[in-house]
Amino acid sequence: MSKTAVVTGAGSGVGQAIAVVLAKQDWKIALVGRREETLRETMKRAGAPVQNLLVCPCDIGDANAVGKMAKRVLTEFKEVEVLVNAAGTNAPKRALEVLSLEDYHAMINTNLHGAYYCVQAFLPQMRARKSGTIINIVSDAGKQASPKAGPAYVMSKFGLAGLTQSINAEERGNGIRACAIFPGDIDTPLLEKRPNPPTAEARVRMLQSADVAECALLAIHLPPRAIVEEILIRPR
Repeated sequence: MSKTAVVTGAGSGVGQAIAVVLAKQDWKIALVGRREETLRETMKRAGAPVQNLLVCPCDIGDANAVGKMAKRVLTEFKEVEVLVNAAGTNAPKRALEVLSLEDYHAMINTNLHGAYYCVQAFLPQMRARKSGTIINIVSDAGKQASPKAGPAYVMSKFGLAGLTQSINAEERGNGIRACAIFPGDIDTPLLEKRPNPPTAEARVRMLQSADVAECALLAIHLPPRAIVEEILIRPR
């Protein structure tokens, strides 16, 4: 297996945690996110050789930007074995009564369209090689709607779960597998976008980004003959 990966949302939270762990296992990783400064912070945390980490500022909600990013990554790495779609966003005003059209589109573009664009950008070389693993960080909001998440976030996450199922339905014959991870509450910077951010005491009881990273590593490191299609993980 080629130890090459692309991780979106790599500047913070779950994406950062997955990127750091893979880097410590000597993977070559393309760090994808909106802000270059946060991606460079991930580089520092990883402590990996500079040549193993490629900083790729990119708005994944922009299909053209994703195409340029993928071309750069494949030029540098030649191939990508693992794609992790960890980028995600929400908005403070998220309930149906107050959700703006702008916030709605921003969530769908990042959480769903962005993942789709990245999948389509890297699938062809996976097919040609007959090998590839795609990890989609969903949410337990992709299993059951709740006011806490808001409708746009819920819709995007249900869609991401459907994308994962579609990859497995259509691509398993090409040696490609996909895993949808459905975490409950995680202590990440995204919590600051809640209408009422949780207290420090509440955050301690939540999942940590490293917990979700362990789930991703399980799916990545399984023998090629095996697929974990879904993982639902919640705080104890």
